[in-house]
Amino acid sequence: MADMANLLRIKIIRGINLAVRDIKSSDPYVILRHGTHKLKIRYVKKTINPEWNEELTLSVMNPEEPVKLYVYDHDTFSMDDKMGDAEFDIKYFMEAIKMNLEGLPDGTVITKVKPDRNNCISEESSIVWREGKVIQNMFLRLRNVECGEIQLQLEQMVAARPKGG
Repeated sequence: MADMANLLRIKIIRGINLAVRDIKSSDPYVILRHGTHKLKIRYVKKTINPEWNEELTLSVMNPEEPVKLYVYDHDTFSMDDKMGDAEFDIKYFMEAIKMNLEGLPDGTVITKVKPDRNNCISEESSIVWREGKVIQNMFLRLRNVECGEIQLQLEQMVAARPKGG
């Protein structure tokens, strides 16, 4: 069984102003890659502003390696079209998980990740202690495409506490 400290919940919340790949719209979906792991979410029909709210669990082998995100347009009769890609670091998030944060006030900002040339975040992203776990919300600007952002959330996986303990 994987160690909970190495499991990361990634919630793909929505796409914003994604590229049009069909006549007037797209059928976008997201693939995440980290090391040898590949995770995919469902596509949403005919929109450039999809609401996915889909959670994926990623087993992190190397926190130094960024998570890569690819957006595609689902096509039934031809190859799916690329709609951009992005990547984001998880090392600061994984470091925050290892800290002893019990007892911190809810909503405490542990660290802030600023946009730079080495990441795709479009605005400053805070890693926060909330309801007994580490959470990070971020907006990623897609590369290799004319427009589009993806909103996602990283969340620490927490082992279920035994009842009455």
